[in-house]
Amino acid sequence: MKNSFVLFISILCIYSCQQPSKNARTSKQPERVLPVLEDGRYNVAFLIMDGTYNTEFTAPFDIFQHTQYRKGIKAMNTFTVANTLNPITTFEGVRLLPDFDYTNDSLPSIDILVVPSAEHHLDTDLNDAMLLDFVKKVDENALFMTSHCDGAFVLAKTGILDHVASTTFPSDIEKYKAMFPHLSVKDSVLFVHDGKYITSAGGAKSFEAALYVCEQLYGKEIARSLAKGLVIDWKLEEVPHFIPQ
Repeated sequence: MKNSFVLFISILCIYSCQQPSKNARTSKQPERVLPVLEDGRYNVAFLIMDGTYNTEFTAPFDIFQHTQYRKGIKAMNTFTVANTLNPITTFEGVRLLPDFDYTNDSLPSIDILVVPSAEHHLDTDLNDAMLLDFVKKVDENALFMTSHCDGAFVLAKTGILDHVASTTFPSDIEKYKAMFPHLSVKDSVLFVHDGKYITSAGGAKSFEAALYVCEQLYGKEIARSLAKGLVIDWKLEEVPHFIPQ
């Protein structure tokens, strides 16, 4: 009996010693995986933050990412940038892991910046000096600066839309005009292209604005091919838009 008890205690001690204490347990941070950016492609950055609306992000992302499956063109590398590497949560509750932190990382060159609408683009985001400085810096060398829905408020706040026409979400047109009375604002259109700036009404029409960018870069047939792949009937002449002559 005594031997059995000693054996039991010995086994218990061995088992206990093999188990890490609660204080010894540490949560291992997931290894950061950078996106693959192929040489010879356009670099397209999507500016995301808490409160980003799903459609204004995913619609152009879908269109631009699909250029990688078309032959004979300079396709697009697509990636996200934010002011953090921690997950951000969209307005609808989807959690996204940013590829780059524009406040700390050395960023790849950005040919096209996409500013999807976010929950606070009409208020607190417009007071974020680091955000606005990032947008202005990208604007210096970008081929296109694009926005969807209320993303136009961010572009306008930086001053880069001061001398071009632009638009935004239809029900926010009056707020846009009141906040930026000096701007040339177009309503009753789905997107405006003036210089290198393309602003869209957003929502599901973000697809059309993104397809327009592709038509500018690749021509009508590629744009229609991309649209077909996403079951979209793309005909530029049937989309209300404004391009100054």
